[in-house]
Amino acid sequence: MASRTIEQKSNLQGFPKPGEMIDMVGTHVLEASDRAILNILYRHAHESGKLGDPTAEWEIPLSIVREAFSRHESSDRLINSLKRLQGVVVSVAYVDQAGKEPEQRVVITGLFAFFDVSAKQLEKRATLRYGLPPKLVPIIAQSGCWGRIKAEIVCSMTSKYAMALYEQVQLRANLNKCVETIEIKRFREMLGVPPGAYERGNNFLQFVIKPALLEVNGLSDMGVDIELERRHARAAVQAVSMSWWRKEGDEFRSAMQERNRPKVGRMARLKGQVEKVEGPTGRLPSPAAHAEVETVLAKVRAPA
Repeated sequence: MASRTIEQKSNLQGFPKPGEMIDMVGTHVLEASDRAILNILYRHAHESGKLGDPTAEWEIPLSIVREAFSRHESSDRLINSLKRLQGVVVSVAYVDQAGKEPEQRVVITGLFAFFDVSAKQLEKRATLRYGLPPKLVPIIAQSGCWGRIKAEIVCSMTSKYAMALYEQVQLRANLNKCVETIEIKRFREMLGVPPGAYERGNNFLQFVIKPALLEVNGLSDMGVDIELERRHARAAVQAVSMSWWRKEGDEFRSAMQERNRPKVGRMARLKGQVEKVEGPTGRLPSPAAHAEVETVLAKVRAPA
């Protein structure tokens, strides 16, 4: 029998998030900060060892939850995020093993059963209490696939599409293959793109794909590339071809160093507008390649 997600331990690669949660549909109403809080709370629940208990409730310091925001964010923004997380309705596909034969089913549910927050949120002892919907817990308990998610990577991102793409790549990180073609409707659902938004290929590329690639390639431990597939140049996008790889050496260290740098100026750095030059596919070059460019520029600038 395959190992279950809840039996896995958090480690340096992150906490194991159930594949059913990564693939759920209906998250398009969530903002980037909401997705970051979601991962912080599910990580805390998993590490308690009680994630499979439908009666379990958890309490977490608000100072940890605020990792999803900058230090100057107001209490109102946190409450608004919690309201969106409480109100969202998602569809979670799973396989029901209870009958004589396994059956594919979809449960329509919320992400949390309740939130209970300290009235004085800025005090050091302020906490958030929460629980999970009873229909969602059994799906998590029987999950046999997962992606290891680092909450600090998610919290370093500003694009909700980058967060979703990062989770999808992590779900596939240990597969034997490293290329997958995904139908465009399904891919939009995977990234949480609102229905009817960015339907034109160029808009989808500019406002969804490029921001997602920029942050995943610049901040995560995995690299990813995406190509839009059409029948011909003027046809609508039919599918995307996604490839991914595990970073090593300078590429790995560059992402880790950027995560440890201040958020101020980060987007400019990732876009190559300040200190770095972006490659033709959106991937950031290694520090060695950047140093080589600087050496060439220095020779050009040097007086004859």
